[in-house]
This record gives sequence, structure tokens and C-alpha cells, in this order.
Amino acid sequence: MHFIGVTTAQSAMMRIFPLWMRELGRPDVELRGVDLPLNAEPDDYRRVVDEIKGGEGILGALITTHKIRLLEAARDRFQRLDSYATTCNEISCISKREGLLLGHAKDPISCGKSLDGMLSTAPPEVVCLGAGGAAIALAAHLREREDRPEVIHIVDRNPMRMSAVEALGARFHCHQEAERNDELVGEAQPGSLIVNATGMGKDLPGSPLTNAVLFPERACVWELNYRGERKFLHQALAQQTSRDLSVHDGWMCFLYGWTEVIAEVLRQPIDAALFARLRKLAESVQNA
Repeated sequence: MHFIGVTTAQSAMMRIFPLWMRELGRPDVELRGVDLPLNAEPDDYRRVVDEIKGGEGILGALITTHKIRLLEAARDRFQRLDSYATTCNEISCISKREGLLLGHAKDPISCGKSLDGMLSTAPPEVVCLGAGGAAIALAAHLREREDRPEVIHIVDRNPMRMSAVEALGARFHCHQEAERNDELVGEAQPGSLIVNATGMGKDLPGSPLTNAVLFPERACVWELNYRGERKFLHQALAQQTSRDLSVHDGWMCFLYGWTEVIAEVLRQPIDAALFARLRKLAESVQNA
């Protein structure tokens, strides 16, 4: 199974995956990291997809940072896309069925499961910093909730992301300066959801906010990265007591994302009891 990312060797999954495969009765399945730069060329994506499609021993793939760009470059290689992939214009999972290459967007599902564990009530507002695949998946999930937020703000430096954001009913903000992100976060209502979906703190250094930011009172602050320097996470933790914040990293979303893809690629249902066992194994490695 391929793992397409930027720095895959640093991922905890490289140590977790063999344990999971033994638990699932598939010790023969190995994980192969495929690293591509953040701005890889379209031909690079097509080459990787063609390798998966033509490789008899390759079962499928999980995709992290390259979800949108890979689909843009290699859409014609896929015989079928699931509904979320069509809505979000991204894929996080590649599977193979009877000679067909299938693309799936699993992030709306993993985001939803993660949010269910973080939020007791619907946030009045959402401020999502970053408009890549994770942000679009989050907006797609929130749009389907009965207790959807009053407004979803999505911020990015690239104005080309506007159409994808607004197609999901969210408000797009094109900000080049972190100080403008500070203002948007500071103006959000108490109890809002504030998300770092930029990749800053893992794939890129720093944070989309300055140290002068003031988080809304009782906000739920979600750092989507589970590893790296995660400056955004530490900015929130510094105000956790004074602003009564609920602060979370991306660990649970990481686990849900991987189990959703593995279930699809291996055709292996993963129920709550099995997920609990897989989580325990993962945390034994993460905490070692």
C-alpha cells in the first residue's frame, strides 16, 4: 500500500502500520512511502498514479498533502470517484476493484468523527485557516450537519481557492498577513471553532497567527497536525486557562483517516471495537 505525502518517513504510521496489519490478519501488507514536494509537477502525480494502477502487488494508497493537486493532474486515470471526491475535488484514498481505479475522499468522514468527539454543541462560527483539502472536507461535513454553524469562514493566501470554498456555502477570505487572521479569529463569537488547516507547523514552519492573537472565549481550537513544531497549538495552549479554551491536535483525525482508508483499500470493515484496539496499538508506539 502506498503512502503519498511530503515527509512520510517521519510519520508515526510507518511504525504503526505493521502492528495494525498483524491485528487485521494481514501481516503480508507493507506500507511504502512516496514523497513528493509541495509543488510537485503534474507529471509526477500521473507517474505515481500510473504505478499504482499498473502494479499488480499494489493494493491502493493513502494521500495526505497532495489530495487536490493529485486529482487535478490525474483525474483521467480514475474510472470512478465517490460523491465526496466529486464534491470536494480531492482524493485521500485510491483503491482498486476488478481492474478499475477508484478515488475516494475520506476526510469529511474522519473530520466528522473527530468533531463528534470534540464538540458537545454546535459552534456558532467556524474560522478555518487554510483552504486546502482538509478545509474543504471540513466544510463539506459541516454543511451536512443538522446543527450546522451560522457561518463558516475559510482563509487562504491563494485567491484561486475562492470558488471551491464558496461552492460549499462558506465565506472566503484572502489574507496575506497573519495579522489579518488574528483579527478574524479575535472577532469570532464565543464558543467558535478555530482550525489550523494550513499545514504550517508540520510541512511548513510557523503559524498562520501571530503571538498577539486573542482567541474567542470558550472556543474549540483544533490543530490538524499531530506532529511537528505546531506553533498554532502552543499559541492556543498559552490561552487555554485564561480564555477557557478546548484545545485539540490532529491525532484522532489521523487515526480515523488511516482506518477509513485501510478499510476501503483492504475491504476490511473496522467497527468501534476494532478501532479501539487499533488506537491502543497506535498509542503504544506514539507514547514509546
